[in-house]
Amino acid sequence: MTAIVETKNVSKRFGDFRALDDVSVAVREGEFVSIVGPNGAGKTTLVNLLTGLLIPSNGQVFFKGTDIAGIGAVALAKRGMARTFQLVQIFPQLTVAETIAAAVVSQQDKAWRLFSKLASDGAVRARVREIAGIFGLDGRLKSESRLLSQGEKKLLDVASAFALNPEVILLDEPTSGVSTAEKHGLVQILIDAAKKAGVKAIILIEHDMDLVAAYSHRIIALSEGKVLADLPPKPFFADPVIIETVIGRRRST
Repeated sequence: MTAIVETKNVSKRFGDFRALDDVSVAVREGEFVSIVGPNGAGKTTLVNLLTGLLIPSNGQVFFKGTDIAGIGAVALAKRGMARTFQLVQIFPQLTVAETIAAAVVSQQDKAWRLFSKLASDGAVRARVREIAGIFGLDGRLKSESRLLSQGEKKLLDVASAFALNPEVILLDEPTSGVSTAEKHGLVQILIDAAKKAGVKAIILIEHDMDLVAAYSHRIIALSEGKVLADLPPKPFFADPVIIETVIGRRRST
């Protein structure tokens, strides 16, 4: 199957430092792919290349067969890829409804009069309610974002990304700051929402190896700017060298 997201022999240098070295990865429709690695492995650089924020020093980055190197997050979102961030990107004084509406309005290329649009545009209001319902936020539409729990803030951040109608969504540490008890529930909500929204592929950046093991179809491990492994979960976690490199210890079973 043809890759929907792909890098071919990508390298990225910052001065004399080589953050990525000849990295080729591919994500196909229907896949949930996790990207893991120790700090400094090159994960953030790879993600910024995949989402058009950086231009590779060498190699190419493709989304749906088109080179997207350096096109930026806004242009890429319009083409069908959305990204969430480790640090929640919401405006604390906006309500949940206004936050989701901002994404809806931007994707529809409507005039940027957010609050009047929310008040007067029935299609925008309906879309906001639909997305909020998918993420269990329909009872919080009038609440200011700053009043949400950390888990709800994460859901709102991802809901805003889903409002862009993405074909591919990149989840950057979506459970960061969320209690251990809430993590699996949060990821399951994201997967269910992706299915409902017709998302074709999910790329996850995550440190929690239990989550990576539970939900990934494939795991791409980076180490010192190179691809260390690209495997399904079972052989990935069965390799002690990979686990030692990625997390510094043998994963408990």
